[in-house]
Amino acid sequence: DLYRKVFVFRKDPSDAYVLLELEQPLHNFTVCLRSFTDLTRPYSLFSYATKTHSNEILLFKPKPGQYELTVGDKALYFTVPITVGESEHVCFSWESSTGIVGFWFNGKPWPRKGLQNGYMVGVPAYILLGQDQDSFGGGFDAQQSFVGEISSVYMWDTGISNSEVRAAMYDSPIQTPIFGWKNFLYKIVGEVYLKP
Repeated sequence: DLYRKVFVFRKDPSDAYVLLELEQPLHNFTVCLRSFTDLTRPYSLFSYATKTHSNEILLFKPKPGQYELTVGDKALYFTVPITVGESEHVCFSWESSTGIVGFWFNGKPWPRKGLQNGYMVGVPAYILLGQDQDSFGGGFDAQQSFVGEISSVYMWDTGISNSEVRAAMYDSPIQTPIFGWKNFLYKIVGEVYLKP
């Protein structure tokens, strides 16, 4: 149980990351996490790769005020307010049947967009926090590594409502996630520290 704890990615640039593995193919998903950084260069928060697709799911921040979401190597962009010295909580959801992508920034929904309807997210997968995989479990660009704090990471195999997003923000999810801050089976590689 990682309640009230954060992963601190200490070094810039870095080859460190937090690894999770997934064996369950996804027709729908929602990912939520909180990050806290003063980086202004591009960085990766959540990278889900399989042997055939390095960007099966990717949550990437190309620059302050913009998030890039990728499903099956196709990307969408969401413009958000630029915050300085504050953590940012984001959630994004995708459903295969319609391709609709939902995005929430600090608990507030953004206009929905569409991507990859009919697609299925493959397995087996490596999920990395803090690095962008350009190959299965590797191929990192140090200039896209994350530096700062990541916490409150959740993933579901369903969509999510506005009230469920707000519950996840405060680490009290309503639905049981595939993995989350209370059942997080992870492996740290490199200089990442778990801190209160």
